[in-house]
Amino acid sequence: QVQLVESGGGLVQPGGSLRLSCAASGSIFRINAMGWYRQAPGNQRELVAASTSGGSTVYADSVKGRFTISRDNAKNTVYLQMNSAKPDDTAVYYCKANIMLTLITIHDYWGQGTLVTVSS
Repeated sequence: QVQLVESGGGLVQPGGSLRLSCAASGSIFRINAMGWYRQAPGNQRELVAASTSGGSTVYADSVKGRFTISRDNAKNTVYLQMNSAKPDDTAVYYCKANIMLTLITIHDYWGQGTLVTVSS
C-alpha cells in the first residue's frame, strides 16, 4: 500500500556533497515524522536526522553543521543534503516515515536503503 523509494546514493569524495531523496507513495492520509537513518557494516542502525510535519528537526551530533534535512510535503518527499562528507559517513542510508493511513491507522515504513560511500 505504501512505498518509500530512496535515490541519490553513490560514491563521493571526502569533503564532497551528495543529496539523498525519499518519496512516499500509496494510500497516504498524512505523513508525520520523516527521517534518515544509516547503518555501517558491523554497526547498529542509527538516526542521522529527522523532521516533523511542522518542520522541527533533530540531528545526530556527528552530522550537525554538515547535513541538512528538508521536506516537500506536497510531494511527500524528504531530502538529506550531505556536505563536507567524511569516510565515517559511509553506510547504507534508510528513509523512515511515520504515516497515517486513516485517522486511526498509523504505521512506520522504511525504504529499501541506498548506499553512500565516501572515499577518494
